Amino acid sequence: MNILDRTIGFFAPQLALQRVAARVQTANLMNYDAASRGRRTYDWKAPATAADAAAFGSRARLRQLSRDMIRNRAYATRARDVVVANVVGEGIVPSIRTAGENGKATVEDLLQRHLLSTEIDALGEYDLLEMQQICMSTVFADGEVLLRRRWRRGAYGRHLPLPYQVELLEVDCLDTTVTSWGENPVIEGVEYGPTGAIEAYHLYNEHPGAVLTRRPLQSSRVHWSDVIHIRRFERAGQLRGVPWLAPVMMTLGEIADYQEAQILKQKISSLMAVMLKWTGGALRPADSGAGLDQLAPGAIVSLPDGADAVPVNPPSIEGYDEFMTWGLRTIAVGLGITFESLTGNLRQVNFSSARMGRNELDRLVRMWQRGLMIMQFGAGMERWFREGLALAGHAGLDFTIDWTPPRRIMVDPTKEIPAMVEEIDAGLASRQGAQRELGRDPERIRAERKQDAEADRTAGLPAPAARDSNLKPAAEAPKKEDDTDADGQ
Repeated sequence: MNILDRTIGFFAPQLALQRVAARVQTANLMNYDAASRGRRTYDWKAPATAADAAAFGSRARLRQLSRDMIRNRAYATRARDVVVANVVGEGIVPSIRTAGENGKATVEDLLQRHLLSTEIDALGEYDLLEMQQICMSTVFADGEVLLRRRWRRGAYGRHLPLPYQVELLEVDCLDTTVTSWGENPVIEGVEYGPTGAIEAYHLYNEHPGAVLTRRPLQSSRVHWSDVIHIRRFERAGQLRGVPWLAPVMMTLGEIADYQEAQILKQKISSLMAVMLKWTGGALRPADSGAGLDQLAPGAIVSLPDGADAVPVNPPSIEGYDEFMTWGLRTIAVGLGITFESLTGNLRQVNFSSARMGRNELDRLVRMWQRGLMIMQFGAGMERWFREGLALAGHAGLDFTIDWTPPRRIMVDPTKEIPAMVEEIDAGLASRQGAQRELGRDPERIRAERKQDAEADRTAGLPAPAARDSNLKPAAEAPKKEDDTDADGQ
């Protein structure tokens, strides 16, 4: 019994007995060791918070720490680059697919002149593919990123193919001082409607951490339809994101501190340090250590009477490689990337191990590509593109936008390409599906092959031999034996 139980027992023995009995019954019914409350689990945290409440009040601090690590910790920078390069790479390219040719040329022309040019950017610097890289980099560092549609009319939109541009915003621009808008609650700058869905964002007109501001800092309400909010969903009901470094931030910081300490130890080990040992009663002149601070090969230094030079034996360094290896493996696993891609260490890597590691990474990459860059970034951009077409006088065009991820680097093309061809021949995969898996646009390949064929015919060149397993020449049938003799009778 604890102090509270003994106190209750003094004044109400029956109530104290019920408390102790209930505690014993709870302990007997606890079938999961991890859920017990004892010495082994006393410092485990298990708050019953909702998905977005788990990081409430901590997102700003997590973002600041994550950005600092990416700026100053080499492995954090490398992890960010690996994720961005695999998910976005050269860009997830949009292509137009229509049932007929009606309006296809118009849509493709506006796609090239607006989305795939710097006209799409409010600052006039990025095209759609560069925006993807910046968005993925920001999602990794901050956990989320905002894209705001800016309508351009009059003099501001005179040169634009479509009357809007896109502004990239960090979530620091959310006004966290607003707590309500009518009956809608506003939490950390995000306004939620009666159904719990996001209805609006309260955004500053400038980044609050900017060195110079063009106008006084103030926020305005922006409807959800003018904002694309990109983040990774991990729990039911989650609408906000957290930095990807959050689960490994402690380990990453300690690994970096350990590495700096080892570097300092190596520097100390490479130095020639000397201590002066004085005999009892010896007089110590003011410049007793003169010359010892500039020891060089072949140097002769005179010591005063009563002093002996004792060289320092620096400590030896052991276990550094093993400690760093397993620490970095933990960080790589926590981020969902391979140890080899994080560190560039390819020792003891063969084709099988490299392929298995790449398979796991590729699964995660495809999941991130679809969940983040296609279903959020791509779907939002397509919605704005269609609305821009309607305002520009091109409403009613029937088309579909396909998004082709970047080309996947093969571990061994001599083995992987024949395997893909066999899958197509066996009907296990489509040709355009295999082309998209390799990061190539089927429509573009088909158009370029048609152009190549026409150019060959114009130049009088023979057509290349088509490879088709179904067109292989059949084996010659054996001659049928009959009962005729040599004379044909």
